[in-house]
Amino acid sequence: MHIILVEDDLPLGTAIKQALEQLSYAVTWLRDGREALAALRDQTADLVLLDLGLPNKDGLEVLAEARRAHVNTPVIVMTARDALEARVRGLDAGADDYLVKPFHVDELGARIRSLTRRAQGLAANRIDVGVISLDIGTSEAEYRGKRVELTRREFSLLRILMERAGRIVRREHLENSLYGLDNSVGSSALEVQVHALRRKLSFDAIRTIRGVGYMIPRDPT
Repeated sequence: MHIILVEDDLPLGTAIKQALEQLSYAVTWLRDGREALAALRDQTADLVLLDLGLPNKDGLEVLAEARRAHVNTPVIVMTARDALEARVRGLDAGADDYLVKPFHVDELGARIRSLTRRAQGLAANRIDVGVISLDIGTSEAEYRGKRVELTRREFSLLRILMERAGRIVRREHLENSLYGLDNSVGSSALEVQVHALRRKLSFDAIRTIRGVGYMIPRDPT
């Protein structure tokens, strides 16, 4: 999944970005409130981590304006403002969750998983689609009851498709979720990932919808 990280502190932003990438997320890192608002309005991300103390536009203003523009992307607010009033204002402005700095990366990961589960209507970290199973918490995959070793990007791709089983996922969405906005993606990069997944699962597990994207059926073989 693609996460937009909005944090103007260089050391902290670097650490969070590296930690998220280790958890198999594609990360676009922004450091400015105006840039953050523009990115939220584009609605290209699956989730946003938003600092409040930003240059040019305060994080609460960014959040409130995005919600007024009907941006529904889940947002976790990150801030050193630990007073109750600040937390209430953040939640009232449209935040879905709140993290007070400093926080541990394990807690951040757990909150991201919890929020994305709710956004996808899932009750647990495990996703089962036919003969394929994923454990989001441990990043483990199984096919027909046997564990399958996947790279971080393969796991992310499979997760996106399984969360939307039975629906076509557009190529643009997959590329954005896998690679974010910071990287130039080769024209065949996505096809390479899909081919690798098919080799490890089944060539019938992922369907190509020509000119549109890919889909995992609700009962893959």
